[in-house]
Amino acid sequence: MFILILEEFQCLVPPKLSPILYHPLQYCPLQDELLHDCLVYVELEPYVFGGIHLAGVFLLQCKLEDSSRALDKPIMDWSKSDESNLGKPDKRDELSQVSSSLDIINLIVYVEMDFVELEAIEGLRWSWNSWPTSKSEVSALVIPLSIMCTPLMQFNELPLLPYDPLICGKCGAVLNPYARVDYQSRLWVCPFCYQKNSFPRSYAGIGENNLPAELFPTYSTVEYHHVRKSPNPNSNLNPNPNWSGNGLSSSSLSSLMSSSSSLVSSFSSSSLSGMDSRGIGPAFVFVVDTCSPDEELRALKNELLLVVAQLPENSLVGLVTFDSMVYVHDLGYTECSKVVLFHGERELSSDQIQKLLGISHPKHPQLGKTSAIRKQGFLLPVSECEFNITSAIEEIHSSVAVPGHRPQRSTGLAISTSIGVLEGCLANTGSRVMVFTSGPATMGPGIVVESDRSNDIRTHRDLISGHAPFYKKSCDFYKKLMQRFCDASVVLDFFAFSLDQVGAAELKVPVESSGGFMMLGESFESDQFRKCLRHIFSRDEDGYLKMYFNATIEIVVTKEVKICGALGPCVSHRRKNSSVSETEIGQSGTNFWKLGTLTNKTCIAFFFQVGDEQKVQPGSAFFIQFITRYRHGDMGIRQRVTTAARRWVGKRSPEIAAGFDQEAAASIMARLAIQRAERCYARDVIRWLDKTLIQFTSKFGDYVQEDPSSFRLSSNFSLYPQFMYYLRRSQFIDVFNSSPDETAFFRLMLNREGVVGSLIMIQPTLFQYSFDGPPVPVLLDVSSISPDIILLFDSYFYVVIHYGSKIAQWRKLGYDRDPNHENLRKLLEAPEVDAEQLVAERIPVPKLIKCDQYSSQARFLLAKLNPSVTQKSEYTDGSDIIFTDDVSLQVFIDHLQSLAVQG
Repeated sequence: MFILILEEFQCLVPPKLSPILYHPLQYCPLQDELLHDCLVYVELEPYVFGGIHLAGVFLLQCKLEDSSRALDKPIMDWSKSDESNLGKPDKRDELSQVSSSLDIINLIVYVEMDFVELEAIEGLRWSWNSWPTSKSEVSALVIPLSIMCTPLMQFNELPLLPYDPLICGKCGAVLNPYARVDYQSRLWVCPFCYQKNSFPRSYAGIGENNLPAELFPTYSTVEYHHVRKSPNPNSNLNPNPNWSGNGLSSSSLSSLMSSSSSLVSSFSSSSLSGMDSRGIGPAFVFVVDTCSPDEELRALKNELLLVVAQLPENSLVGLVTFDSMVYVHDLGYTECSKVVLFHGERELSSDQIQKLLGISHPKHPQLGKTSAIRKQGFLLPVSECEFNITSAIEEIHSSVAVPGHRPQRSTGLAISTSIGVLEGCLANTGSRVMVFTSGPATMGPGIVVESDRSNDIRTHRDLISGHAPFYKKSCDFYKKLMQRFCDASVVLDFFAFSLDQVGAAELKVPVESSGGFMMLGESFESDQFRKCLRHIFSRDEDGYLKMYFNATIEIVVTKEVKICGALGPCVSHRRKNSSVSETEIGQSGTNFWKLGTLTNKTCIAFFFQVGDEQKVQPGSAFFIQFITRYRHGDMGIRQRVTTAARRWVGKRSPEIAAGFDQEAAASIMARLAIQRAERCYARDVIRWLDKTLIQFTSKFGDYVQEDPSSFRLSSNFSLYPQFMYYLRRSQFIDVFNSSPDETAFFRLMLNREGVVGSLIMIQPTLFQYSFDGPPVPVLLDVSSISPDIILLFDSYFYVVIHYGSKIAQWRKLGYDRDPNHENLRKLLEAPEVDAEQLVAERIPVPKLIKCDQYSSQARFLLAKLNPSVTQKSEYTDGSDIIFTDDVSLQVFIDHLQSLAVQG
């Protein structure tokens, strides 16, 4: 528990206080020595107020108009838990009269910080929830000021407002619950820049009891469904029909915002944006590697045919196949199959590709406006070419490979040609290039390895030593392609299924920057591939594709906050203003980022710094607003606005430590570590992690100088060193047992995953199933392995069910099929059910591994366990042994304590 003081309450929280003061719960006035003031305790249920989750008690300092009516006897002694004194009817009525005449001066909130619940409200996880006021104090924190933002996180109750937002004329911030409102003058004061803005005519009915949803205190996040401009200039459309006529009170708010569908129907009279049934949908270009084996190609074609059959009729589709040549299929030619061929060795520019294809290049329209598309046979609506594209997919056959050589693949040119088709034919409605391959590029731009199998494909050692002749040139080629993908708002998805490497490391930049999927596996016949592809093309409850395109994220901050950059699947727009810091981290130099696509789970890490121009007053509040614009699956433009408030605190304030989120901090440090790993050796990254950890624990630990045994960390810091230990050993940093393709995939996934998923990647979870009771979490340690238990291990990328030797023996003997051993059958089923649930909820689908103790597959579990018992241990107690030279967690912590107490 800690105290959060919000100064100048009126400017921080909207004046709509009645939902709190008249909350139907117990109230407890408390006598105060002041003659004209009294303190009122209000016990609340869990409640969201001003971006803060209140799960405890309000302490309001109130001024009474009539001091004679002040309550001079407390209803209950707060130090006791006797509920018999709560809720006296006469006192409650008296308090109701008191609270109706409150003149709020300030608010003190006792909050027990639950960062997971806060994330469910804001979609944000802050590494530090209270910020120091100077740069030197921020530097001393070691871990940067940062926010893990999930822009489109699903909320239980998210208001969808069918009108355009009101925007501050000075700083561009959107009207939010923290704005001061002058109802008589119809003005609102922006909390970011203090600019006075007038309400438009449609807000004529605004008042304390008649608020629009964006001013309601419980809605720190709202989403706008943009309106189309009326073609009739004399039309007088009211853009805000939801409240201006009838008002929006607390009693009507819940029914009004019950669901998005009811909202849309209730405002059908207004002009909403979006596509009708005749509009243009998103575009998909399928790029298929014909060098795949017959059985693999057959499985792939079946899935593609299923996808095409289920696409909305207004979706645009194209088909490109490749081997040593690139074949662009003309789906509008009905006489016979028609393709345009490009030789795989050539590197062509976008203009050259469009000229050879004979397609125009229209000017880029503005976001939200769909320009007329010149009809081209290479990209057509499904309704016009379903038969032709189905026939073209069915006719794909496997190319013949020369013995002793890898198949001739021109992957780079195929991708470049596909983006050229989209650049020449498509309006700005969102599109994807989806590549399906079974091996590396062996010719042309983007080549990974030569065709002759006597030449081995590059390894991490080759990349370090400079013995990968094609790597740098291919990476440069794909970086150029990345810019084309970004400019055209096209997403690149890469599905590669092969027992060998396929060149994912070279392709990582355009896939990650565009927000696309990357999936590496062994076979197109696997459930992994089928589930992933079907998930991508799944639909929402209204029948629209659950895809979001052409997204941008803009950040507005108060003048004391500076923006350093972002790490995640986004690209800097390089648009600067006064809020942009000179310190650059990741995609930096801007307050505006572009994303080709994003999902409800896409998470981006944003980094901040404290400005040094002006002195900040401790105790005052600061604000950060995230404005996410994107094209919804219904092709309408939406804008989600999240406004968050935190406070500045003084030097050495206990609130700094109390507001530390160690899980978010670990996720942030993991992203910073893999960013360093892209340009530094692994040992240098580990050395940097160790140095920051020592500095961090030395600052926030409690200890006696030079006495390691006295070292202690408080509960909200205690897990952080453990996270760093497992991060050092993870596949993100230690690439010894991974290929460059696997490392690229692992890092790409970590760089877009939220806090919970990131922590599972860093420190996997381990659950024990036994006859003693329900499943329980156990230590990620080799000592957790036992012959008579089952372990369920989740590392995010694969899930392992590990059977103890006794359990495995009983299973092999068929005891689980014996009715007399029903408990064994249930024990064997329980982890399988839980594992299937884990696999089903995650995309890309993790690999499910079932193994017995001492089997070869058990290495997937042993490699991740803390090696507390090794070949060097004197006493093993009959437990499993891990043969390794790595230090155990306990040895790591002991060394950390010794170094931290040196000051």
